Parts: sequence; C-alpha cells; structure tokens
Amino acid sequence: MKGKVYLIGAGPGDYRLLTLKACDCLGLADTVVYDRLADARILQYAPEEAELIYVGKASSQHTMTQDKICQLLVDLAKAGKTVVRLKGGDPFVFGRGGEEALLLQENGLPFEIVPGVTSAISVPAYAGIPVTHRGVAASFAVVTGHEDPSKDSSDINWQQLATATDTVVFLMGVANLPRITARLMEHGRSGDTPVAVIRWGTKAQQQVWTSTVAEAAAMAEREAIKPPCIFLVGEVVKLREKLSWFDNPAIRPLFGKRILVTRSRAQASRLTAGLEELGAECLEAPAIHIQPPADDFAALDAALTGLADFDWLIFTSVNGVKYFFERLQHLGRDSRALAGCQICAIGSATAEGLHSYGIVADVVPEEYRAEGILAALQGRIKAGDRVLLPRAAEARNVLPEELSRQGAEVAVVPAYETVAGEADGTALVQQLAQGKLDAVTFTSSSTVKNLLALLGDGAPDLLSRVKIAVIGPVTAATCRENGLRVDVQAGEYTIAGLIKAVKEAF
Repeated sequence: MKGKVYLIGAGPGDYRLLTLKACDCLGLADTVVYDRLADARILQYAPEEAELIYVGKASSQHTMTQDKICQLLVDLAKAGKTVVRLKGGDPFVFGRGGEEALLLQENGLPFEIVPGVTSAISVPAYAGIPVTHRGVAASFAVVTGHEDPSKDSSDINWQQLATATDTVVFLMGVANLPRITARLMEHGRSGDTPVAVIRWGTKAQQQVWTSTVAEAAAMAEREAIKPPCIFLVGEVVKLREKLSWFDNPAIRPLFGKRILVTRSRAQASRLTAGLEELGAECLEAPAIHIQPPADDFAALDAALTGLADFDWLIFTSVNGVKYFFERLQHLGRDSRALAGCQICAIGSATAEGLHSYGIVADVVPEEYRAEGILAALQGRIKAGDRVLLPRAAEARNVLPEELSRQGAEVAVVPAYETVAGEADGTALVQQLAQGKLDAVTFTSSSTVKNLLALLGDGAPDLLSRVKIAVIGPVTAATCRENGLRVDVQAGEYTIAGLIKAVKEAF
C-alpha cells in the first residue's frame, strides 16, 4: 500500500504562525522529516508515536543532502507511511519543495502541498516594515540571497532587478551582502536607499539592524551578523520607526528575556502563552509530571463510593478537580453525586475547573493557600462534619491537621501524584552556566525540589544567576529552605498573578 507525503511550510519561526491545515496533517503523520528552521514546538502536533527525522540544513552544513532527502521521502511513502515533510517558511519559496514533489510524482506517489507563511513578508512585518505601503512602495520582489558567488554568470537579472520594484527582499543573503549591495548600486540603486537586516525574524531572539545600501556590508561585518537573516531594501524600512511592535518594549515589555518554565508539560502552555504575549522567549523544561497515585485510585474510588457520607469537599488544585471527576465518571456517576456536599476551592483557577463540570464552589478564600481556606471556613465547618480532601499524594498537612483540631473528621485521599519530569538536566545546566536564562518560574514546591534534583549539587549557584519567580509564599518558603533567593512573588497566587509579577519585575 502506498503512503502519502504532505509537503508543509512550517512558517518563519513563530510556531503560532503554523496553519490549521498543517496542524491537521501533522496529526496524521507516521513520520515527520523536518529541517532546522522549524520551531521544535511545532512537533508537538505530531502523534507521540510518530518517527522524527531531522534533516536540517544550515549555511554550508548539511545533515543530509537534498538528493538524499528527496529519496528518503520516496522510500518512506513506498513503505506505506504517511509522511510530513516540514520545511521552514513556504515549501515553494526557495524551499526546494518543487524538487521533492517532482520525484514523488515520477514515482507515482501521492502528495499534497500545504503552503506556509513565508519569511519574505512575515519577517519584515514582525520588524514593523510593510513590504508595500501606499505612497511609498507599490511593488516588491523576493530574491534568493544565497546564490553561489563563484558561478560564471548569475541567474539574477541584476540590471532589471535593481530598480524594477520599490522593495527587494533577499532571503538567506547575509553572507553575500558585499556582492548583493555592489550589484544593486552598479545597476542603478542609490547607495542611500534604506535597508534592514533581520535575524531570527518572528522569534523571541529577533534582531533588527538598519542602514543603507552603501553601508550595509560594513555594518554586517562590524556587528558580526550571522544567518539566518533576510535583507530588505527600500524606502519602507523607514516605517519601522513608527510601526515597530514585536520588539518594542513599550508594547511587549519582556522582549529579549529568556524564562524557564518548570510546570508539567500538560500545564505549562498557559504560563508560557502569557509570558510570550509579553515578548518573552520561554524554555519549557517540565520539572514535574502529574500521574495517577501509587494505589491506582483505590482510596479515591472508595471515598467516591461513600460520597453521600461527606459534608464538605475541599479542592486544593485543578489537578485534584480533574482526577476527582474522571474517577467519578469512571464509576458511572456524575456531578449529581455532590448534591449533599458543600464545596470549597482554594482559588479562582480551581473554581474555574469545578465550573467546567457544572459546579459552583460555595467557598473561595481571598488568600489562595491552605491558611486562606482555614480562615474562610472559620465557623462554617462544625465539629463532627466529615470532610473529603482529594489532593496530591504529597502535600502540606496544615489544612487537614487544623480541621481535625477543630473537631472535623477529615479523609485525605491521593487523587494524583507528582514525580520528576522529563526535562534534560544537562542541557539546563549548560543554559544556566552560559548565562542564557534571565528567570526561572516555580508554580509549586514540587517544581522547586525536582528542578534542584535535575540540576545536581551546583543548583543553588546556577540559580543565583537568574531571577527566581514563584507563585506564592509556600513555594517561596520551599525555595528559601533549599538555599535559593526569591526575587519575585505573585501577589495573587495564580498563573495570571505570576505573569503580572514577572512583568513588573523586569
């Protein structure tokens, strides 16, 4: 049985510029063949069991030649695989997608082209430079900047190109800037024409340099500018002064900051998205993994079977809510089983989690920690009341101990447990040692303990080089107990509160 190949444009760098169709196709993949410019987070849309084959090509450095890549796609499709060929930008804009498609066609193999957002227009847009603008530029050209300078003759019609369009965009052209600018001026382009060099456009490490055609090559050498870059020529470059947004600190105050997010992989996205919206580059390194408890829900299931015997249900996390209702449904019951209980949620996020199951919490304390719950429940829980507390297998005992002292009958049951995550400790040590991180966020005591274990004996010294941001006082206390300095603590003990605190800290 023949397979099928999807030739997909991954976009210019910002993974959120991936198209909906590209996401759908990735979800079908048996094998993903991807290159250097695709953001690694794009791979999360492929099935966990999909084979990933890296064939990236940097300037003068090829993991696999183009001929071999083409043949690889043919071989995989002939083996019956559904293949996604993931290429930076658009596969048909200097992406050599045409060569890959032609060989597939010659071998009678089905394929589809999924266009991507090309860097030719998106990278300038992220730099605040429109390639066309009324009264300034009515046309633009996209040209390879990677042409071999040793060729006897150029495939580019420099005489026509130099002045034919208002804006000229050279892709992959930084290494050839002396030759490109010389040819432009030789054929009539003024040396005073504004230019921009944009490196890693649309990504958090984006850099933009502006100059003129005459001075561009010297500027690139002076600034030691390296690929990947685009080179843009035209009067539209002047508009950057007013239209800069992506790397504008007034709009995105965390731009240029690299922040380590230690939450579990399944929960990191909300924190990452919030920080990235403010301009930060987030490195997700899950220090914890959430999984079922060691007793495989035996204690929780027993409590759920006798749910009618409890007067109060107290939820101290969104995870507790999730596993509680999953097991309730597993036992063939639904939220009607809670009719006899009053319900307390530790904070707004946990209350929202309950709301998704049709439950409105009776009590949400003003302070989102165990001490806040105790204050909010003062006088409401009476001696003899039975309280069910489904929570993490390892958690502070302040709440159950104090409720017991007040005469309540408290049943603490593990709904889940946190274990060490799959983050690469060696890579994190290198990032911290090389000063490549500006801050680390901790959302629980377990993220602190597990990151310290991942980093090893030198962890306190490594973490002294960055700002440490925590979600609340309990996590802050765990940091200090382990010799870490706390620089930032959220005023409201939520993800939104942590994002706000990090923003204000920088």
